Amino acid sequence: MTVSKKPESQYTMVDWWKKVVIDNYANFDGRARRSEYWYFSLLNILITVVFGFILVVMGALSDRAGEPPVTFYLVLMVLALAYLMLLLPSIAVAVRRLHDTDKSGWWYLLGVIPIINYVGGIVLLIFYCTEGTRGANQYGKDPKEQSGELFL
Repeated sequence: MTVSKKPESQYTMVDWWKKVVIDNYANFDGRARRSEYWYFSLLNILITVVFGFILVVMGALSDRAGEPPVTFYLVLMVLALAYLMLLLPSIAVAVRRLHDTDKSGWWYLLGVIPIINYVGGIVLLIFYCTEGTRGANQYGKDPKEQSGELFL
Protein backbone atom coordinates (compact mmCIF):
# COMPACT_ATOMS: atom_id res chain seq x y z
CA MET A 1 0.00 0.00 0.00
CA THR A 2 1.52 3.31 -1.06
CA VAL A 3 0.42 6.49 0.66
CA SER A 4 0.87 8.85 -2.24
CA LYS A 5 1.78 8.71 -5.89
CA LYS A 6 3.39 12.13 -5.84
CA PRO A 7 7.18 12.48 -5.60
CA GLU A 8 8.66 12.75 -2.12
CA SER A 9 9.80 16.30 -2.85
CA GLN A 10 6.11 17.28 -2.81
CA TYR A 11 5.25 15.40 0.40
CA THR A 12 3.63 17.37 3.19
CA MET A 13 4.15 16.70 6.87
CA VAL A 14 1.03 14.52 6.88
CA ASP A 15 2.30 12.50 3.89
CA TRP A 16 5.55 11.74 5.73
CA TRP A 17 3.59 10.79 8.86
CA LYS A 18 1.35 8.46 6.85
CA LYS A 19 4.42 6.91 5.19
CA VAL A 20 5.78 5.97 8.61
CA VAL A 21 2.51 4.85 10.19
CA ILE A 22 0.81 3.15 7.22
CA ASP A 23 3.57 1.96 4.89
CA ASN A 24 6.28 1.23 7.46
CA TYR A 25 4.45 0.62 10.75
CA ALA A 26 6.88 -1.98 12.12
CA ASN A 27 9.51 -1.91 9.40
CA PHE A 28 12.98 -1.87 10.92
CA ASP A 29 14.72 -2.65 7.62
CA GLY A 30 16.03 -0.10 5.18
CA ARG A 31 16.66 3.57 5.58
CA ALA A 32 14.66 6.70 6.43
CA ARG A 33 15.43 10.19 5.20
CA ARG A 34 15.78 13.08 7.60
CA SER A 35 12.50 14.47 6.24
CA GLU A 36 10.67 11.27 7.06
CA TYR A 37 12.00 11.14 10.62
CA TRP A 38 11.66 14.81 11.50
CA TYR A 39 8.22 15.43 9.93
CA PHE A 40 6.89 12.33 11.67
CA SER A 41 8.33 13.55 14.99
CA LEU A 42 7.06 17.10 14.48
CA LEU A 43 3.50 15.99 13.76
CA ASN A 44 3.57 13.73 16.84
CA ILE A 45 4.68 16.70 18.94
CA LEU A 46 1.92 18.88 17.48
CA ILE A 47 -0.68 16.20 18.23
CA THR A 48 0.62 15.95 21.80
CA VAL A 49 0.48 19.73 22.26
CA VAL A 50 -3.11 19.89 20.98
CA PHE A 51 -4.25 17.05 23.25
CA GLY A 52 -2.30 18.57 26.15
CA PHE A 53 -4.00 21.93 25.61
CA ILE A 54 -7.39 20.22 25.56
CA LEU A 55 -6.53 18.40 28.80
CA VAL A 56 -5.42 21.62 30.50
CA VAL A 57 -8.64 23.39 29.48
CA MET A 58 -10.74 20.48 30.66
CA GLY A 59 -8.83 20.34 33.93
CA ALA A 60 -9.51 24.04 34.41
CA LEU A 61 -13.20 23.36 33.90
CA SER A 62 -13.30 20.97 36.84
CA ASP A 63 -16.21 21.27 39.24
CA ARG A 64 -15.97 22.77 42.71
CA ALA A 65 -14.79 19.49 44.23
CA GLY A 66 -11.81 19.63 41.89
CA GLU A 67 -13.00 16.63 39.92
CA PRO A 68 -12.39 17.03 36.16
CA PRO A 69 -15.24 16.18 33.78
CA VAL A 70 -15.60 12.65 32.41
CA THR A 71 -14.52 13.85 28.99
CA PHE A 72 -11.13 14.71 30.53
CA TYR A 73 -10.53 11.03 31.19
CA LEU A 74 -11.76 10.09 27.72
CA VAL A 75 -9.31 12.50 26.08
CA LEU A 76 -6.57 11.21 28.38
CA MET A 77 -7.36 7.62 27.32
CA VAL A 78 -7.28 8.59 23.63
CA LEU A 79 -3.89 10.25 24.14
CA ALA A 80 -2.56 7.18 25.98
CA LEU A 81 -3.81 4.86 23.22
CA ALA A 82 -2.26 7.10 20.57
CA TYR A 83 1.08 6.92 22.39
CA LEU A 84 0.87 3.14 22.53
CA MET A 85 -0.09 2.87 18.87
CA LEU A 86 2.75 5.18 17.79
CA LEU A 87 5.44 3.60 19.96
CA LEU A 88 6.41 0.88 17.47
CA PRO A 89 6.50 3.13 14.37
CA SER A 90 8.48 5.73 16.36
CA ILE A 91 11.15 3.20 17.23
CA ALA A 92 11.11 1.78 13.69
CA VAL A 93 11.62 5.16 11.99
CA ALA A 94 14.40 6.01 14.46
CA VAL A 95 16.17 2.74 13.66
CA ARG A 96 15.76 3.33 9.91
CA ARG A 97 17.12 6.86 10.40
CA LEU A 98 20.18 5.42 12.13
CA HIS A 99 20.56 2.99 9.24
CA ASP A 100 20.61 5.95 6.84
CA THR A 101 23.67 7.29 8.67
CA ASP A 102 25.24 3.82 8.42
CA LYS A 103 24.77 3.11 12.13
CA SER A 104 23.27 0.00 13.66
CA GLY A 105 19.76 0.26 15.09
CA TRP A 106 21.22 -0.86 18.43
CA TRP A 107 22.49 2.72 18.88
CA TYR A 108 18.86 3.54 19.72
CA LEU A 109 19.45 1.99 23.15
CA LEU A 110 21.61 5.01 24.06
CA GLY A 111 18.39 6.95 24.56
CA VAL A 112 16.73 4.21 26.60
CA ILE A 113 19.40 3.17 29.12
CA PRO A 114 18.82 5.42 32.15
CA ILE A 115 22.42 6.07 33.24
CA ILE A 116 23.71 7.14 29.82
CA ASN A 117 20.43 8.63 28.60
CA TYR A 118 21.59 12.26 28.86
CA VAL A 119 24.73 11.90 26.81
CA GLY A 120 23.16 9.23 24.61
CA GLY A 121 20.26 11.52 23.76
CA ILE A 122 22.67 14.16 22.47
CA VAL A 123 24.59 11.56 20.46
CA LEU A 124 21.34 10.28 18.94
CA LEU A 125 20.21 13.83 18.13
CA ILE A 126 23.46 14.36 16.23
CA PHE A 127 22.94 11.09 14.33
CA TYR A 128 19.34 12.02 13.49
CA CYS A 129 20.43 15.43 12.17
CA THR A 130 23.35 14.08 10.15
CA GLU A 131 22.87 13.66 6.42
CA GLY A 132 22.53 10.06 5.38
CA THR A 133 25.19 8.10 3.57
CA ARG A 134 25.18 8.90 -0.14
CA GLY A 135 24.58 5.85 -2.27
CA ALA A 136 23.91 2.38 -1.00
CA ASN A 137 25.19 1.23 2.37
CA GLN A 138 24.88 -2.04 4.27
CA TYR A 139 21.23 -1.23 5.12
CA GLY A 140 19.97 -0.57 1.61
CA LYS A 141 19.77 1.93 -1.19
CA ASP A 142 19.85 5.66 -0.67
CA PRO A 143 16.22 6.77 -0.15
CA LYS A 144 16.91 10.01 -2.03
CA GLU A 145 18.30 8.04 -4.93
CA GLN A 146 15.21 5.81 -5.04
CA SER A 147 12.92 8.81 -5.31
CA GLY A 148 15.09 10.47 -7.96
CA GLU A 149 15.97 13.35 -5.63
CA LEU A 150 19.61 12.65 -4.90
CA PHE A 151 20.72 16.27 -4.78
CA LEU A 152 17.68 17.93 -3.22
